[in-house]
Parts: sequence; structure tokens; C-alpha cells
Amino acid sequence: LFFSGLTATEKKLAEYKCNTNEAIQLKLVRFPEDLEDENTTFNPEYSHQVFGDDEVAFGYKGLKILLYYIAGNLSTLFRIEYTSRVNEKFDCVEADDVESKIREIIPPGFCTNTDDFVSLLEKEVNFKPFGMLLHTYSIHNEEAGEDITYQIYKADMTCPGFREYHERLQTFLMWFIETASFIDVDDERWNYFLVFEKYNKDGATLFATVGYMTVYNYYVYPDKTRPRVSQMLILPPFQGEGHGAQLLETVHRYYMSSPTVLDITAEDPSENYVKLRDFVLVKLCQDLVCFSPVKLMQGFSQEMVTEAQQKLKINKQHTRRVYEILRLRATNMGDAEQSRSYRLDVKRRLIGPYKKKQRELAKMRRCLRPEEMTNQLNQIDLNLQREQLEESFQQLVSDYRRVLERLAQA
Repeated sequence: LFFSGLTATEKKLAEYKCNTNEAIQLKLVRFPEDLEDENTTFNPEYSHQVFGDDEVAFGYKGLKILLYYIAGNLSTLFRIEYTSRVNEKFDCVEADDVESKIREIIPPGFCTNTDDFVSLLEKEVNFKPFGMLLHTYSIHNEEAGEDITYQIYKADMTCPGFREYHERLQTFLMWFIETASFIDVDDERWNYFLVFEKYNKDGATLFATVGYMTVYNYYVYPDKTRPRVSQMLILPPFQGEGHGAQLLETVHRYYMSSPTVLDITAEDPSENYVKLRDFVLVKLCQDLVCFSPVKLMQGFSQEMVTEAQQKLKINKQHTRRVYEILRLRATNMGDAEQSRSYRLDVKRRLIGPYKKKQRELAKMRRCLRPEEMTNQLNQIDLNLQREQLEESFQQLVSDYRRVLERLAQA
């Protein structure tokens, strides 16, 4: 009897678990009617940094965590709604304190009711982007049936209001970057690059936040810096429209004009970021003399490294990838000789880490095992290595082809 009672309680408590990725509802609001429009709502990809690895909030039925932002200056509405909540008196369990978990990551000064939020929305017409305009571009929008204009700005903490705005903006990192962290804004080596959309409301031009990138300027002895891309986020309603490529290219061009910059790197880049970077760097490099088809066929050269670094601030490792992508474009893979030459060239680079591992293993085994054992093991290793190498090569070529397809459409 005792056990059946337990499962009934467990069943009941299970009904009070909510997936926080679904419970959190985000919005970027331009017009009062956006508040009621479900199409303007989007959800986090991640909430484990706030709600733990299982991404669950306990103690509520029908939990909704509303985080609505005014599209430009990101003034925030934060409200929690639910249909019922466990009661400590009867259920002997306590509901999670969802509010304090959210308060930890959103800055103070948010609205808690819709009327206050809507009255702030009316002042949005006064919001202007921060900092210095670097680049303007437009993208044709099918839905609106017109071209929409976007602008990229470089800002810093001396811009009035930017510090508070950045605090609101960075909260999005928690929901969309798997290992996000907030940066130390008092460190002056940070640069901030922001993307805005221009839109019309009652005859006025307003600005909406699209995304941003933070870059840290590392010092390189004696008198250079090496900017390192730290975090980059295009907000979900704008993803897949090409803003990431515009932003990264603009940032590269900004640093290219500086004689003290050595080259640009990235901190722990995601797969998506690497694909984006491949596209942008290949686009920048394809017209350099050192990447002409004739030179590509002669192999990777110091000339490529030097020219890409001096003119475009691209480091050696990234230049090598650019070379492999452009060489693939210049190679007729249907021609056995050309295809074999390309394959060997790329695999020679890929095998580097394997060879190092091989040497280390051999050293270990000399100490540990009889001679004939080693040879057999090396043989097994080599077969496995060939398979892995082939797999890595095929994966690279398919990634490279996607970059080339995107380039052809650009």
C-alpha cells in the first residue's frame, strides 16, 4: 500500500515539472499588438546555465516565464504566469524559486506589468544606435516585399547609456550560446560591434537590435594587438538572413585598416562559426594574387600566409583552410590526377596530429612491450587511422563544397 501511495504522489509531482526551454517565452516588441501575437514569440535553445542540466523547473503547471524586450533599447518586461503551483502545506515540497534565478541574469529596472512596458514602447522613437557607423547594407525581405536596411556600429563603454543597454543585451547569450559567460565590461580592451535594422513606425525611423559581437584585443609584444572574437549572436528572428557574414566581414575590414593589428582569432569557435568564418575569409581572399588558380595548384605557400596576414589580418591556420577551399574550387575532381593530388595535399595536413600521437605511442611501447607486439599494434592503428583520415577528408570536402555553393550565390 505504501508503495502505491508513493507512486501516486510521484505521478502528481511529475505533473508539476516544466521544460524551461518551452516555458521561457522571448519577444522583441515593436508594436503593442506584438504582445498578443504568438508569431513574434521565440524560445531559448539552452536554459541549463540557469535551470541546471535537465532544463526543468519544478512546482508549477502551465508555467510561462515571459521575457519581452523592446526591439531597440531592450527595455524588459519580466513576468511569471502559471495555472497552479504545489503547496508546501499539503505536498510537503517547495516550488523552485524561478523568479530569483531569472533575476540573477537580467539587470534590475525591468517592468513587471504590461501597461508600464507599453508606455516605454512609446518612447522608443528616441532610441538611436550607439557608437560609430561602420557599414550599411540591405537585404530583400520576401514577406514585406521590400528591401530592409541594416547598419553595423562599433560602440564602447563611453557611449552614454551603452553600459546599461549591453547588460540587457548580454542576457540573450544565456539562452543561445551553450557555454556563455558575461564579460568584464570595465576592461577597456573589449570592442563591441552591433547590428541594427531600420524600420518605420507612424512615419518615423526606428532601430531594432539584430545581434552583436564582442572582440577582445590581446597585446602582442612589442607593439601589436591580436583581436580575438569572443561571442557572437544574431538574435533568432534574424537568423539565416546573412547578418552573421555581414558582421564578421565588417569587423575584419575594421581591423584591416589598423596597422597595429597582427591578425584576428576566435575563442573556442562553434561549428557554425567556423562555417561562417570559412565563407567570409574565402570571400575576402579569393581576389588576392597569391590565390590565383595557377598558384593554388602549386601548393600552400609562405606568400599566401604573408599576403593574407598583411592585407586581411588572417592568421596562418585560417589561411590554410582558405587555400584548401579555393584549391578545391580550382580542382577538377573528375580528373584522377588532380583529385589525387588534392587529396594527398589535404591529408598531409590532417595526418599531422596522428603522426605526433603515433610517435608518442611508439615511445611508450618501447618501454612496455616486446617488439613483435608493437608491430602488430601499429598495423591495426594504421588501418584505423586510414579510415579516420578518409572520414575526416570526406567531411571537410563536403563542408568546403557548402562554402563554395554559398560563394557562388553571393
